[in-house]
Amino acid sequence: MADEIPAQDVSRRAEVKRDTLETQIRVALNLDGTGRSAIQTGIGFFDHMLDQIARHGLIDLDVHAKGDLHIDGHHTVEDVGITMGQAFSQALGDKRGLVRYGHAYVPLDEALSRVVVDLSGRPGLEFHVPFTRAMIGGFDVDLAHEFFQGFVNHANVTLHVDNLRGVNAHHQAETVFKAFGRALRMATSRDPRSAGQMPSTKGLL
Repeated sequence: MADEIPAQDVSRRAEVKRDTLETQIRVALNLDGTGRSAIQTGIGFFDHMLDQIARHGLIDLDVHAKGDLHIDGHHTVEDVGITMGQAFSQALGDKRGLVRYGHAYVPLDEALSRVVVDLSGRPGLEFHVPFTRAMIGGFDVDLAHEFFQGFVNHANVTLHVDNLRGVNAHHQAETVFKAFGRALRMATSRDPRSAGQMPSTKGLL
């Protein structure tokens, strides 16, 4: 009988492609990466935010998106969230031995945000970010919510996002995305004390 592969040797990588009449998206990620990213969505500020997730989550992340930007950025941002959620779910595996919960507070000058995540197997989003202006460069701030909604719906995680204070909308957004990366990093870490157990009394997540 072959020995089981130790949990730490299991690759936590995934690649997902999503093609619709509105967008063509490819996402590849490695949850045990070093924070390397190669991102091209056609929306500069969004690229910058995705890079924050990779860098602060220590997730290697490749995102290539072509969307109907002549209309607006909605379909592109939402579909990137959906595709990243699908890839995250695939890479995560059965969740045995994981911390499961993650949280982070991140400041940037006057802004402070808190993100809390539960790898619960149930999609849920509480998003409370009172942006102080409607646009950051060419990025409609409403699309931040659409990204996270797409992600949680397809990653099957519970996510609470709160901007606690901030005046500069760029700072507000950046603290949210950095905290999201940090919270994912904590939640997806392997707990050395768990002995590979499922982090739930249900026995399933």
